[in-house]
Amino acid sequence: MDKKIIGKYKNIGILLLLSVMFTLPSTIVSAQESVQQNQLKFGRLLRLIDSYYVDSVNIEEVTEKAIVSVLSELDPHSVYMSKDEVDKMNEPLVGNFEGIGISFNIFKDTLLVLTTISGGPSEKVGLMAGDRIIEVDNKNIAGTGLKNSDVFDLLRGDKGTKVELKVLRKHAPDLLDFTIIRDKIPIFSLDASYMINKSTGLIKLNKFSATTNDEFIEAMKDLKLQNIQNLILDLRGNGGGYLNTAIEISEQFLNNDELVVYTSGLNEPKREYKASSSGEFKKGNLVVLVDESSASASEIVAGAIQDWDRGIIIGRRTFGKGWYKNPII
Repeated sequence: MDKKIIGKYKNIGILLLLSVMFTLPSTIVSAQESVQQNQLKFGRLLRLIDSYYVDSVNIEEVTEKAIVSVLSELDPHSVYMSKDEVDKMNEPLVGNFEGIGISFNIFKDTLLVLTTISGGPSEKVGLMAGDRIIEVDNKNIAGTGLKNSDVFDLLRGDKGTKVELKVLRKHAPDLLDFTIIRDKIPIFSLDASYMINKSTGLIKLNKFSATTNDEFIEAMKDLKLQNIQNLILDLRGNGGGYLNTAIEISEQFLNNDELVVYTSGLNEPKREYKASSSGEFKKGNLVVLVDESSASASEIVAGAIQDWDRGIIIGRRTFGKGWYKNPII
């Protein structure tokens, strides 16, 4: 072929490649440019405040408040947490702590009890999910701009110390008084495991922590020795936990290569998580119990079991959004 023709086609190919490069990702480029421009704008603002504001300003504190304000414009579940708050939140999933034994959320500037930890001091005195804590040690905390770190400071404490609460409960005419003695909070995620008759066993999980899968396997080994044929998996009140743990528990029931869940985002590729061949209860009748407090990882497990017709889901409409980020005190 003539070298001039080859050179012509080569140049056309280069032009087409450049055309694709500069036209296809235009929306992505424009979005990135917008982020960069606004990032520079905020940086200039901080420099102006630091240099010219009439009084001294804690720039780090101002930045933290700005981040919180931005996220408050999104949805109730988009929140900012400092490193210390994240460490404290992760303690119930990986370590021990002492407190009153509830998971909570700050909803509309009020401290809302999401769940009470089984066997914990709050459950023992009758605190319930849905309660709103209005006062702590005779100090009003509702409508005061409460933050997670404030809640940790108020309600966590050494074992044996006392805290007084006033609680607003739905349908209760007046505030309820509770005196709670702080204690070591049990971190086991498996509340119960036993045979309810000669062939049917029950396992109740209160969260999906780093140790949940190991606890489940040990429980199943014991139930197998008792000739279990049917299993009731109780996920009522289970607010979730680690995604990987939800996948591990799901594959105890699902067949090899069956899809458990997938994740995807606007700027993230789709990623699928599938069950492996290992599992303690691949066969046998399965019932999963859920309620309005079953969330996040609980919904992943129940959804996967339902999608593959592996078992029957019984209970109330689940929460519909992850609670695994909600801290525990």
